[in-house]
Amino acid sequence: MDVAVLGATGDVGRQVCTQLIAHGVLSPTSRLQLVGRPDGRSASAVHGLRTDLMDAFDERAPLIDVALAPTDVVADIVVVAAGLTAAAEVGSDTDRRKLAAANKQVFEQHAAALRKHGSGREVVIVVSNPVEVGVAVFADALGRHRVIGMGAWLDTLRFQREIALSLGVRRARVSGFVAGQHGERAVPLWSTVRIAGLDVAERQAAVADLRRGRTLDTYADELAEARVQLDAVAARDVAEAFALVDTWPPDVRVVARPVMTHQSGAKTPAGTAAATVDMIATLLDGREIVVAGQVALEDEVRIDGSTSPGRVLGVPVILGPEGWSRVVLDPLADDEAAALAASGRMIDAMLDGLGIAPAGADPVVGMAAAMPSESGADIRTWEVDAEVRGADEVGVVATLTSVFSTRGVTVDAVSTGPGSANHVQLRFRAGARLALSLVRTLERLSMVRRVVVHSTR
Repeated sequence: MDVAVLGATGDVGRQVCTQLIAHGVLSPTSRLQLVGRPDGRSASAVHGLRTDLMDAFDERAPLIDVALAPTDVVADIVVVAAGLTAAAEVGSDTDRRKLAAANKQVFEQHAAALRKHGSGREVVIVVSNPVEVGVAVFADALGRHRVIGMGAWLDTLRFQREIALSLGVRRARVSGFVAGQHGERAVPLWSTVRIAGLDVAERQAAVADLRRGRTLDTYADELAEARVQLDAVAARDVAEAFALVDTWPPDVRVVARPVMTHQSGAKTPAGTAAATVDMIATLLDGREIVVAGQVALEDEVRIDGSTSPGRVLGVPVILGPEGWSRVVLDPLADDEAAALAASGRMIDAMLDGLGIAPAGADPVVGMAAAMPSESGADIRTWEVDAEVRGADEVGVVATLTSVFSTRGVTVDAVSTGPGSANHVQLRFRAGARLALSLVRTLERLSMVRRVVVHSTR
């Protein structure tokens, strides 16, 4: 399986690439594609990053290649970590809507390229902010179940950690989700909190103690006041600002601590990348688990009998190898439902302000839409002639055939070209879109000079 990281040389992109290899998420036969921009500093930095990763993990590194254009992206999982980020300085504006106009263009370029040139099976994880804008753009181009934003999962992990910190237990003992918009309009769902080792009465007592008699009706005002206090204290002493954060309830810390971490100059790349890699690992190993993520909704979330505002919204969903399948959200407490609806209205207003229509209102028409579907009637035999360096060397043929086997395609025949040690012929059966993706993956291998393919039907 292959992973492409858009914005690979950015703070989060680097961490995602490093953690994927360090944690063994990608095998040596997988491919990691580092995607930069041809007109920016990343055009040269991606080559250096590739070398640095090979230096660090040579014995277990996957195949690593570089791409500098949206049309060159070929992968099973595409991580969107490209675009602008908020300034990492005390007192800076963390309103993600300010990033929307610039990053919307990045999202649209890559979404259009994947729609036109992709295999039709890629799963996209949106990391760049505003996450909701990225999800809306990619979901409209590729289909909503193949796109998920990781912001709600990152907020969820932070929520679990803050609860665990207050209780003096490990995060693994705590479950509970954060929904809504990523960042300062996140909605901690206290009704979903569970603590391993506590019965219902004990858990309810622990949660009541942590909430200190508060409800989410005052949550937005608390966060606004917390931000004012942080800016004032951090201006004179960042360490004192972090100490102030520690005095607040867990749900306030969920938002305040990352803001302070980012503004301290450290930013939050390690935690963001860890949450992203967690999602990637789920997609790659065939599991289905419940995570929180920003997804494009139709009518899955209802409040008081009506569809909730927020056509893109962070909610718990079942995530598996082909993307997310369904929303898993039990009836909410009144304050949670009101806060989620308010968060959804803010998301809708942001999308409307950017001219992003509801999914399906004005579908994009591209090459991918006109290509044959992967139906039984479309399956045909393909013959590939790959010109490679050192076709007779140990491991070369195995590397070529692994491109097919790791994607569930059987190579029916393989041979070296007559009269040349630099050609390998392969024959396989697949649909047109999958065959296109396989050939483009072969072309990205560093050992491959040229690929010629034709269908024998």
